[in-house]
Amino acid sequence: MLAQRAEDVVSFTRRDAGRLAVAAVVLIAALTAILGADIFPQRVALEVGDVASEDVVAPRARTFVSDTLTEEKQQAARLAIPPQYDYTTENAIAVAAEQLAAFDRSLFPLERAFDPDTTVEERLGLIDSALPGLSDEARASLRGLEPSRWPVVRTEARRVLDATERTELRDTAVAETRARLGAQMAGGLVEAERMLATELIAPFVAPNSSFSEDLTSQARDRAAADVLPVTESMVAGEVIVRTGSRVTLVDAEKIKAAGLADAVPDFARFGGWAVLATLLIGALLAWMWRFRREFWHRNNVLVLVGVLLLFAAFALKLTAGRAALPFVLPLAAVGILMAILLDTGAATVVLVVLALLAGIVNGNSLELSTYVFLGGFAGILAIRRGDRLQVFLQAGTAVFVVQAAVIATFALLGERDVTGIVQLIGAAALSAGGAAIVAVGSFAVLGNLFGILTVFQLLELASPSQPLLRRLLVETPGTYHHSIMVGNLAERAAEAIGADPLVARVAAYYHDIGKLTNPLAFIENQAGGDNIHDELAPEVSAQVLTQHIGDGIDLAYRARLPKALIAFIPQHHGTAAMSYFLARAREQAAEAHGGLSTERGRKAAAAVEARRYRHAGPKPQSREAALIMLADGVEASVRSLASRDEPAIRAMVGRIISERMDDGQFDECDLTLRDVEKVREAFVQQLLGMYHSRVAYPQNKVVELEARREAARAATGGGGSAVPPDAGTFDHEGSAGSARPAARPATGRPDRPDRSG
Repeated sequence: MLAQRAEDVVSFTRRDAGRLAVAAVVLIAALTAILGADIFPQRVALEVGDVASEDVVAPRARTFVSDTLTEEKQQAARLAIPPQYDYTTENAIAVAAEQLAAFDRSLFPLERAFDPDTTVEERLGLIDSALPGLSDEARASLRGLEPSRWPVVRTEARRVLDATERTELRDTAVAETRARLGAQMAGGLVEAERMLATELIAPFVAPNSSFSEDLTSQARDRAAADVLPVTESMVAGEVIVRTGSRVTLVDAEKIKAAGLADAVPDFARFGGWAVLATLLIGALLAWMWRFRREFWHRNNVLVLVGVLLLFAAFALKLTAGRAALPFVLPLAAVGILMAILLDTGAATVVLVVLALLAGIVNGNSLELSTYVFLGGFAGILAIRRGDRLQVFLQAGTAVFVVQAAVIATFALLGERDVTGIVQLIGAAALSAGGAAIVAVGSFAVLGNLFGILTVFQLLELASPSQPLLRRLLVETPGTYHHSIMVGNLAERAAEAIGADPLVARVAAYYHDIGKLTNPLAFIENQAGGDNIHDELAPEVSAQVLTQHIGDGIDLAYRARLPKALIAFIPQHHGTAAMSYFLARAREQAAEAHGGLSTERGRKAAAAVEARRYRHAGPKPQSREAALIMLADGVEASVRSLASRDEPAIRAMVGRIISERMDDGQFDECDLTLRDVEKVREAFVQQLLGMYHSRVAYPQNKVVELEARREAARAATGGGGSAVPPDAGTFDHEGSAGSARPAARPATGRPDRPDRSG
């Protein structure tokens, strides 16, 4: 995509999720099985109370939950919970309302006693008959109470009763609460009035909270559940039970947690390997999806990466724990092979995974991790393209130098003595030499096996003696010459933007092999003869031209071309429009309805479906495919120019590039705007070299003039002069290279622009 990489905008689809699930499950399961092959501990037969006859040592670090200590802590938490009561706010409000109502009913007779119209004798009689349970002191206070003070006493008593009942009042605290009622009285009451008010409400103070055994049990259960499990830790080599000591419950738990109580696999250790495998494989696959989308969607690449990674992991596991064997392994060959077959980025990421594995399976050895990574990285940097044996020897030398430097570094840090240094440097020499031999002997085989283009394959396919190229030369010489020119342009542009020039050139050689099926349908193969498209309807011509894509794919599969090369055949046209035939179809539709000058004619022209005149695609998926698309259009269009000076070439190149960009042909590849400018200049310089001016020899000029006179006589029947036809500016397959239509000669026969080759 122009100005932005395609992987920055593509979302993670359901298809990606399925691919990730399959690849992750297979690779994680295989890597876990390799790493966790040795998980059977030695059994320790000791029970609680037994005396250990020898030290019981933890085989590795472990943290576990002690059920014994956890239960002790939970029991302490239960005992710390006090009894629970069934108090609720709703119940308190209901009890308060009920008690206040009872209080009001009990005081109803006294309301008449303190009525202003009631006489003293009547009031005293009512007081003596009301509230039979009232004490003598309270009744005396009531008899001596002024009528104006009664509402104050009654209101304050009622307030205190309401406040008391609205707060939690446990059944065990009723007596204590009644004793404190007097202290809560306010409202300016004197001592006798407070005592009276207290005695008035005391019978109505009722509990609103009772002890609940269920709630208490639930609270204690919650407290026990909230207790965090008590964990015990042990480190590798720690003595769990010493000789002569009795085994306690906690000791027994430690023995069991360490996996020493039963002769069963150490699933925790196996789980650790599984987690490690998940992290490494997950990171590798995520990186590939994010940064190497072209690899992510190719099953053969995923299988290749998995095979190399698992094979290296298996070799590391076999040699784990040995003194020097891990240093002999030619692990740098993995990085070299991936750099040749895929790219340096993927090789580096896989090398990081291998370096981590190498260190972890060998006792967390930082030295071995550094040795594997830096040695392999030196091989990646030195291998370049891998098209000559000398390059592999250089890569092996670089690997050895760096690995020896790593060994020397850790020796200076005190890791090794002199004997160890000599041994490991010898191991480094074997490792580097083995890496070079393994890489040079297997990369071509792996490339063929996994369908990945290698340099040797491309060089072989670029040979003119290849059957398909030989057929192009003999049966379609025009197409052959065009393909060679396109290859030169694409190669030059690929070098300019850092794409693969060899892939671009070889793919260009084969991009038009479908024209072998119907050579005369393409003008570069007509050798000046009749153009079949003059007699065909535009839609039929478009179908004839698009057919060469399918024919090319069929021919490529029959010739057993690599799939990566076959993909360029449909992509070199993308979904571009065959503008000449679309314009011709619209012109014919308009003429059938009165011409473009009429409304009916314009509507008829607009009704022509443009999709019928577009290639099926897909659009270019890589920079190399985009370069072939541009080179294809540029070469054909520039060849049709009458004048091939620099301004004309530069203008035509710019127009072709702009049309492809405006048509969105580069939306699915990572071609940037900066790349486009470099491609433009590379095309111009290459075309100027192709069409440079030559010395005009006099005899050549005479021949040219005589040829023109003969052509003019033939065109006019031997008498007049013909108007020289305009060559047109359409490319060889009907795509517009210019907005200028082809001119028609004076004979009345339509000229044949370069539109069908």
